[in-house]
Amino acid sequence: MKKITILIHCKDQSGIIAAVTNFIASKNGNIVYIDQHVDQEQEVFFMRLEGEFEKASYDNSNFETLFQQEIALKFNMSWELYTAIYRPKMALFVSKYDHCLYDILGRYKSGELALDIPMIVSNHLDLKPIADSFDIPFFHVPVTKDTKPEAEAKHLELLSEHDIDFIVLARYMQIIPEGLIETYPHKIINIHHSFLPAFVGAKPYHSAYKRGVKIIGATSHYVTKELDAGPIIEQDVTRVSHTHSITDLVSKGRDLEKIVLSTGIKLHLDHKVMVFNNKTVIFS
Repeated sequence: MKKITILIHCKDQSGIIAAVTNFIASKNGNIVYIDQHVDQEQEVFFMRLEGEFEKASYDNSNFETLFQQEIALKFNMSWELYTAIYRPKMALFVSKYDHCLYDILGRYKSGELALDIPMIVSNHLDLKPIADSFDIPFFHVPVTKDTKPEAEAKHLELLSEHDIDFIVLARYMQIIPEGLIETYPHKIINIHHSFLPAFVGAKPYHSAYKRGVKIIGATSHYVTKELDAGPIIEQDVTRVSHTHSITDLVSKGRDLEKIVLSTGIKLHLDHKVMVFNNKTVIFS
C-alpha cells in the first residue's frame, strides 16, 4: 500500500471536507485518518488526512497535479503532501549538555524515530565521543563573536551537503542566525525550560529555587527570529516543593526536557503540527 499524509489550511468555507474526501475516493484511495479544526477568530480551516492507495494505481506526481487543479485552486488552499516511504534527515546541534543528545540517539537506535541522522554539529568538542559511539559524523564548528558569519556559512554548507530536512537543537547554547532560520522556516526545533521569560540567564533553576516555585517545566518550539518566542509544539510540567533542592530541580528539569523534546520531534516527524500566525495546531 502507498500511504500519504495531506495537510491543508485555507479560509473556512462550506464543502471543503466533502470535496477532499470525494477526491480521495475518486482516486481509489481509502482514508484511514482525518481531523480538522476551525479557528473561529481568524476564520481559518485546518485539516490533516492520511490515505492509503494500491501501489499500482497511485502516481504521486499525477495525484499532486490533479489535487492542485481540482481542489486546491477552488478553495485557495495552502497544502502539503508527504509520503510515508520517505525517511527525513535530521541534524542535531549540541554544545556541552548531553542529556537530550543521549535520549534522542537512544530512541533513534531503538527504531523509535523513523528518520536518519547524518550529522551532529557542535561549537565544542565535549560531546564528540558520544557521536563516535553511535557512528554518527561529528562536525566541530566553533562560534565566537568574530566568527559568527563564517560559522553560519559552514552550517549552511554542511546542511546542504547532507540534504538535511530539519534541525533539532539538543541544548545548543548559541543564538541561531537569521540566515539559518530563513533557510529552514519552522524546521528548527528548540528545547528550553519553561521559566522563560520569568527566569532568564545561565542558572534558571537557581533563580526559580530562590523564588520558591511550585512547578517547573519545559517547552519545545520552532525557532524564529524573535528569541525563544517561536510557535510552541509541546510543553509539560512537574510539581516541586520546598523539600526539593536545586539539584532536584535540575534533575527533574532535564527529565522534562528530554521528554518534551522527543515528543516535539515525533509530532514534527508525523506531520501533526501546522503553524499559522506564530501559533500551532497539533493534531492527535
